[in-house]
Amino acid sequence: MSREVLPSWRPGAARDAVLEFLQSSHELAPVDRVAVFDNDGTLWCEKPAYPQLAFFLHELQLAATADPALAQREEYRALITRDDAAIAGLGMARIALALAELCAGMSADEYADRSARFILNGPHPTLGRPFGGAVYQPMLELLDALRAHGFSNFIVSGGGTEFVRAVSQQLYGIAPEGVVGTLIEYEYLSVDGAPVLRRTGNVSGDANEGVAKVINIQQHLGRRPVLAAGNSAGDLEMIEWARTSPGPSLALLIDHDDAEREFAYESVAGTFESDEHIVHIAHRLGWTVVSMRDDWSTVFPAVE
Repeated sequence: MSREVLPSWRPGAARDAVLEFLQSSHELAPVDRVAVFDNDGTLWCEKPAYPQLAFFLHELQLAATADPALAQREEYRALITRDDAAIAGLGMARIALALAELCAGMSADEYADRSARFILNGPHPTLGRPFGGAVYQPMLELLDALRAHGFSNFIVSGGGTEFVRAVSQQLYGIAPEGVVGTLIEYEYLSVDGAPVLRRTGNVSGDANEGVAKVINIQQHLGRRPVLAAGNSAGDLEMIEWARTSPGPSLALLIDHDDAEREFAYESVAGTFESDEHIVHIAHRLGWTVVSMRDDWSTVFPAVE
């Protein structure tokens, strides 16, 4: 198989494993060629903060400027003043719910428009490019290679479903219905005799991490993946679900070990703690670990 298939992947064990899987995937029926990808830290950069958190903080600044009384709410005050101790004391679950309430009452279209404008135009704080330009070039190449081999690609994210849907087609070539994430409840209203949907501040079900990812893959997609890629303990069950499927399979873990071109850190789940480093787990279970430093000649696409 030509090196042009994955031009940003350096020769080595990780690239060889991907190419071997692509070749062996022809043993699978077309309907069984299903690949799932985590988003934060797997398809786009999640540091120094999750892009969705940066979006909500942007929305909070706008809202607090329009209504200064909002800054007195405990959760918002802690965020605006960057009081890490107060944020830790309140807990991320409470903070996340307060942030979700900022967009309560918006229509799906308004939320998608605001999300897309922020991701596509908002400047990443350290990388000198928009958030939407901080996607991983090697993973875009992998998505393309999978499509060329008849795969259906899906995003299974701990982030908000509609936040990712707003840009999934433009950034990854994945249609909005191909995104499975954490869901927000909607309220159905009749306005001037016409049906209207408005966002609430309530999460529907559990955050889409850990076991929830596997359950939601079944409930929303109805097909078991044979390739799964992630970067944190929040992806463990999803990756194992794919790895242990019948026939050819591939388990990919992205190791963030490149402080020069991106960030070097241990990837952790956002909603629970793990006792073992996910890279150690990956090696123990026989996954393919992708070193961002060693396996990728390019990290991000060229800035236009």
